[in-house]
Amino acid sequence: MRRSTIRSTLCWLALMLAPLNVQAAAPAAEKVPEYALDPTWPKLPLPNHWALGLINGIHVDAKNHLWLYHSPELVPKYALGAAQTPPTGKCCVAAPAIIEFDEAGNVVRAWGGPEDAKKQGYDWPSAGHGLYVDYKGNIWIGGSQTRVGADGSQPDGLYLKFSPDGKFLLQIGGPGPSKGSLDTTQLSGAAAVDVDPVTNEVFIADGYGNHRVIVFDADTGKFKRQWGAYGKPPTDEKLPRYDGGPELPKQFNLVHCIRSAKDGLLYVCDRLNNRLQVFKKDGTFVAEQVYEPMTKGSGSVGNVSMWPDAKNTFMVMNDPGNFETVILRRSDLKELSRFGHYGTYAGEYQRNHQMEFDLKGNIFTSEDFRVQKLKIVNGVKP
Repeated sequence: MRRSTIRSTLCWLALMLAPLNVQAAAPAAEKVPEYALDPTWPKLPLPNHWALGLINGIHVDAKNHLWLYHSPELVPKYALGAAQTPPTGKCCVAAPAIIEFDEAGNVVRAWGGPEDAKKQGYDWPSAGHGLYVDYKGNIWIGGSQTRVGADGSQPDGLYLKFSPDGKFLLQIGGPGPSKGSLDTTQLSGAAAVDVDPVTNEVFIADGYGNHRVIVFDADTGKFKRQWGAYGKPPTDEKLPRYDGGPELPKQFNLVHCIRSAKDGLLYVCDRLNNRLQVFKKDGTFVAEQVYEPMTKGSGSVGNVSMWPDAKNTFMVMNDPGNFETVILRRSDLKELSRFGHYGTYAGEYQRNHQMEFDLKGNIFTSEDFRVQKLKIVNGVKP
């Protein structure tokens, strides 16, 4: 075959294949936000020589303020010189458990901890976990401990609700061991909540000890309904964690997050099974997706947060087992980008626990003793 004939044939093939190639490449060309560390957030040092313990939860409210929940009792002893009697150094004292930061990273207010609980007459979690700001501005926190601690502390079977200034409003459950995943009076290591502004229901990821989503009235604490994986009744059967194979587990293994989208769908993180499951508000199963199926350790699906546009086009997902941030397209749960790696320097992740969008699409990440802010650098906006 002559060279001219070969060249003509190749050009014809290229023209015939071009529409297919363009169509296949369209999703990859989707404008996805890209990020870089914002070293100006928060404003440091924190006031009053404050030091932070383990970061238990973060959430962004309707004013674009970040709320942070940490464990004051887990500030390292070497950092508490100013709290000793007499002081052994100028730094530091443990910060209050709940801190509100404004958009610029300044502390707005802070409150909470075991002493506040004693004064107001409610139970404080033994091992704090999760913070959520509901549509009324109220603050929800829980705890993840499922056994009696070495210090005699009780398992966390509760979730708490407060006003923005720290006034105690509601306690669901109480300290003590699980009564089983079908019991409606007690939680067990509940990891996260989401509150529906339409029905005023609180959806709880009751997942360190129990294996379910459970729903209560957000004002009275009255039980409404519950479900396990695939919308089936939850069980307490001891199941092995997912092994990465084709057969997916029939029950949850550490329900670590729950988050609602504006269209009413609920997204549930089944952390140790490396998957995200989607439900309607009544518990009807809709879809699921597995990510990095061979991941062990902390698992690959830690939490999700919704991109703040009208359709919640994207989600950010925390992958704690691989020390990465993942951007998903919400409509089909497809992974669009993945970045991050292990390390202790600014912009790296050591024990990434939670990732949250703010109202401008920036991302906040929490670890044991710090929160970092990642800002959009490619002009994509919600």
